[in-house]
Amino acid sequence: MARKQRIHYEGALYHVICRGNNREYIFDKEEDKKIYLETILRYKEKYKFKLYAYCIMDNHGHLLIEVGKVPLSKIMQGIQQVFTMKYNKKNGRTGHVFEQRYKAILCNKDEYLLSLIRYIHQNPMRAGIKEKLDYQWSSHRTYIEKNASRLVDYKYILSILSEDINKAIKKYAELIEEEIDKEEMTEEELNKGIRQDRQPKQHETKKLDHKYIKQKTCEYYGVEPNELSKKTRKQKIVNARKALILISKEFSDISNKELAKELHLAESTVSNILSDENNKKLTQIIKL
Repeated sequence: MARKQRIHYEGALYHVICRGNNREYIFDKEEDKKIYLETILRYKEKYKFKLYAYCIMDNHGHLLIEVGKVPLSKIMQGIQQVFTMKYNKKNGRTGHVFEQRYKAILCNKDEYLLSLIRYIHQNPMRAGIKEKLDYQWSSHRTYIEKNASRLVDYKYILSILSEDINKAIKKYAELIEEEIDKEEMTEEELNKGIRQDRQPKQHETKKLDHKYIKQKTCEYYGVEPNELSKKTRKQKIVNARKALILISKEFSDISNKELAKELHLAESTVSNILSDENNKKLTQIIKL
């Protein structure tokens, strides 16, 4: 079965998790961790995405990425392929290095950015690593030590906490020291991401608020929300309405019936919009 086509949004925030094939310890050597980070930097400079946090454990890695114009799939394809080539050459082997497809969870930036950074930086603590937060292969120390970094976009995160850099670091340190219940984080934080970047399972829920989607769609198309429910042939309003239907069905729990009622459309019209492949392009570049 073909994989479901991804919808790319400029500014989308992803929590990416990469595991070694068969849970192999592909990062157990410091040299391999260094090569992986160097590869990430190479593609960060090429594709202009933002990296807010990382933690490279021995058999998996966590990345918190905000994409720009280039979709995550292309970014990760480059990173994974180059590392795989170097890893196999260095170890005289062939075949897969990573576990099939990486896992990527699209998250609500406004609500979960700081929580995800904390979750990622606390990985060594949960794994029982003696260095805990001082673990060398995470981005935590970049935040604490104010080290200039081409890899980690830490200044933006600190600016959220305070305009004063020293106060921001203090607040960050306090935030990171707060204990996260692992089960709560897994269920509440990770599953409150919008969608996983793979074929969704039936039990996965969609977590973007429909009103938020409507606001962003209207901002992109330059229309007022009340215009979406009016009878009109203006192309930008027609396109905005179609985009709202497509994105809402992809990323929220709203039903066809509810969309039809809100937009003053027949339910069959909503179904036709959703089934028309030509409409998919309308959703490709809206920034949520």
